[in-house]
Amino acid sequence: MTHFKTQLILSNHWFKQEDMAPKFEIKRQLLQRTDRVKGVDLHPSEPWLLANLYNGNIYIWNTSDQTLVKSFEVCELPVRTAKFVARKQWIITGSDDMLIRVYNYNTMDKVKVFEAHTDYIRCIAIHPTLPVILTCSDDTLIKLWDWEKGWNCTQQFEGHSHFVMQVTFNPKDTNTFASASLDRTVKVWNVGQPNPNFTLEGHDKGVNCIDYFTGGDRPYLISGADDKLIKIWDYQSKACVQTLEGHQHNIACVCFHPELPLIISGSEDGTIKLWHATTYRLENTLDYRLERVWALGYCKGSNNIAVGYDEGAIVLKVGREEPVASMDSSGKVIWARHNEVQTVNIKSLGPEVELVDGERLQLAVKDLGSSDLYPQTLQHNPNGRFVTVCGDGEYIVYTALAWRNKSFGQALEFAWSSDSNEYCVRESASKVKIFKNFQEKTSLKLDFNAEGIYGGFLIGVRSADFIVFYDWEGHVIRRIDVAVKTVHWSESGEYVAIVGESSFYILRFDAGVVETALASDSAGADPDGIDDAFDLLNEISESVKTAVWVGDCFIYNNASWRLNYCVGGEVTTLYHLDRPMYLLGYLATQNRVFLIDKDFSIISYTLLLSMIEFKTLVAREDLEAAMALVPSIPEDQHNNIARYLDSKGFPAEALQVATDQHYKFDLAIQLGDLDVAHSIATTLDSGPKWKQLGELAMSTGKLKVAEACLWRAQDFSGIMLLYSAQGNKQGLASLATKAAEGGKHNVAFLALFLLGQLESCMELLVSAKRLPEAAFFCRTYLPSKMSEVTKIWKKDLEKQNPKAAEALADPAEYPNLFPDLEWALKAEQYAASLNQQSHPAGMYQQFEGNALRNLIAEVQELEASGGAIPTSAGSSPLKAASPVIADPEPFMGLGHKEEENVKVEEEEEEEVFQETEEESSVTTRQVLSHSPTPTPQRSLAAHTASLAMNHLPPAAEDEEEEETVEEAGEEEEEEELFDDAGEAVEEVPGVAGVDDDDWGLEDDEETV
Repeated sequence: MTHFKTQLILSNHWFKQEDMAPKFEIKRQLLQRTDRVKGVDLHPSEPWLLANLYNGNIYIWNTSDQTLVKSFEVCELPVRTAKFVARKQWIITGSDDMLIRVYNYNTMDKVKVFEAHTDYIRCIAIHPTLPVILTCSDDTLIKLWDWEKGWNCTQQFEGHSHFVMQVTFNPKDTNTFASASLDRTVKVWNVGQPNPNFTLEGHDKGVNCIDYFTGGDRPYLISGADDKLIKIWDYQSKACVQTLEGHQHNIACVCFHPELPLIISGSEDGTIKLWHATTYRLENTLDYRLERVWALGYCKGSNNIAVGYDEGAIVLKVGREEPVASMDSSGKVIWARHNEVQTVNIKSLGPEVELVDGERLQLAVKDLGSSDLYPQTLQHNPNGRFVTVCGDGEYIVYTALAWRNKSFGQALEFAWSSDSNEYCVRESASKVKIFKNFQEKTSLKLDFNAEGIYGGFLIGVRSADFIVFYDWEGHVIRRIDVAVKTVHWSESGEYVAIVGESSFYILRFDAGVVETALASDSAGADPDGIDDAFDLLNEISESVKTAVWVGDCFIYNNASWRLNYCVGGEVTTLYHLDRPMYLLGYLATQNRVFLIDKDFSIISYTLLLSMIEFKTLVAREDLEAAMALVPSIPEDQHNNIARYLDSKGFPAEALQVATDQHYKFDLAIQLGDLDVAHSIATTLDSGPKWKQLGELAMSTGKLKVAEACLWRAQDFSGIMLLYSAQGNKQGLASLATKAAEGGKHNVAFLALFLLGQLESCMELLVSAKRLPEAAFFCRTYLPSKMSEVTKIWKKDLEKQNPKAAEALADPAEYPNLFPDLEWALKAEQYAASLNQQSHPAGMYQQFEGNALRNLIAEVQELEASGGAIPTSAGSSPLKAASPVIADPEPFMGLGHKEEENVKVEEEEEEEVFQETEEESSVTTRQVLSHSPTPTPQRSLAAHTASLAMNHLPPAAEDEEEEETVEEAGEEEEEEELFDDAGEAVEEVPGVAGVDDDDWGLEDDEETV
């Protein structure tokens, strides 16, 4: 909240009158610049401002988000009055065309239009309960209209001799109303009587405005006139009680604030003045530089005030909406509604009444008495025997039970000590007095302007940007440089919460250090007090509205109206409040925290004391005592305290307390407790849980447990990593079968590939309809199967793209298009012979260079030297043979043009190339036959080395397992084979019309 200063305040009465005046905070909620505003009204339930303009329009603005909600073009003449009728969803307007118009503000339909007067309509007054309205006009008449009788004029009131400027109903007696006229009089009327009851005379010029006093029992009426004066009348004695002077021009509007002891006036001098309704002091003057003031609007139950100007409209929030109330430790609540004091007792509900979170308590309200001053604060002393009311620059101490005056005096603020017999008061910016047993004890010597005081174990005196703590003897304890809004002490005095505008601080107070320093007279050595008196524990960035301590737990509600509590720096949200509520206190016997709203409705929420004590002990790291409290905490709260334990770094204890199996499993994994995690995983039987457990077991070297868990999770990728690291041939074979059955073709392919089962790899590709990949695989690893796979591919491709299928070259028919095909066949046999042997993992370094072997070159060297080329078991050594070259068909001259052994006539080749390029850019045959000679050499060589190293015995030595796991990581890139193959197919123009989905293999994203 901010105070309007500098250019917004013409007279500095706010500060000049500080010694006696209460402070009413003022906050601007809306400012809209428009044409001249002649009237304003506030909606009773929506955040809406209604403004009627001199240009003939009316507008509705939302005061919360500053947006225009509705607008109506009423007429071309000035609209001088407009009012909400919330119970009918209407707006009623009166204008210079002498018509009354009724609109539905939801549908914007025009409900009724009728001529009401023979001259300008000045004002409309809505009866609070009956279906009638009053109108007044420059024709000197006042009329009563009944909308349930077809808007008939049921009565006419005559008596004024000049324009009637305003009419208003008496809120305390709705059968009477008052009127103001330029004939210099105020008249009071009875509904049902055509003549006035009486006339109030006293103004020297025309009276423009009137209003009734709404608070308390004073029979007051206020009027403002062109003589620049404001008069307060007692309509029972018909006497003028007070005349207020201060405006420099005509008074255009006046009102009593419906909730605060304020009189508000607006003048054509452009200013708004706030006067105290009891003392009639001028409290403040506001000038928003919007030229002349024409109208004021308010709504009962709200602190908002609307003002209409020549150049726009504003909405101000005056004072605070927090109710003046206090609750003692036994549950007795006392509140002040204006000057009336009432009480309720929460304990009167009895144990048989079941309290529901968030619901209003049905309590019997008892009138306790009245206050001799307007209460701005009300607070119990610690033992609940006395209640202090402070306001109007004074304080009164009452007895809580009988409401008898015990003590009184001057005070801008009042604060109780933790000792119920001591208190302090701030009489001015430089004087703070301390009392004990209602007798003045001492006073504080201040060298700064005191803007506020706070009680508790120490006295806190606030200035603009710091606070100084004193003990109750007047010694300086510590100065803390922070802008303070409120201070809250815990019951033990060990902790204090210092609340600022946007954050609060939790500090520990060391009474022992202070006592020692005071005893040694070292406290006065430093003007800032004792260095070690306070320790900062936590700083939390939240705006606190109201707060209470319960033990070491700080309970508060924030600016977002969430009910939170803080223990050990940990903030927990209890409830989201549906409207502004303010904390009263906590009753441990009921385990509930109590709040009150602006309508004095009391609401409660559950907050277990055992939960607070548990968290307090954990924050103090007293785990033994905390765990002893667990049985007293309801089981449905165990997961909450387990999470709190975990957040504080005690996962083992959290595992003992938690009841949610999923959360317990996560804790067991965090702690590395395989037994507990395995037990929970068995109960839940969830794939992700088994996978987590398997990964934990693998990371801790429990490979058999990991294997079992990964199989339960069907985590084929993890099993692949494990088996490949172990060199487990039987396991890989089983994995290949299960993965293929489960549709995990990537894993199945890699397992078969590591086992050296190349034909099975090819069959898997064919069965998965990945025929282009199968053909390329055979070109690289199984040249003897190229022809077989190509036939299958062509047959399948003919169904979708016959021309592309025809372009495929079969190696059996066109071996000339496949360079070194014969040597590749021999190298295939040679590789098969090399892969007959298995070697243990310990021999890896001896075979590490196999990846660089060139098998085709080795075969060529063996044949050139006349040696026999080794083959697989049961086969004869290969002998050199002349290749058989088939004559290509005329249109098939699409071979690799850079190969010297391809002889095709140039013209035929170019013609066919152009024809085929139009169909598919480059034929698949060209891709198949375009592989340069080194490609199969390197592929077969690398393949041979890879297979030779991965054909390990079923059980490798235990001491080699960790090393094997690390080496197996090098195999992870193999998992991307299918994806890479898919990309290769997309580059083949001859099958551009075929995508992965057409081949029927899902896009398996699993990787090792």
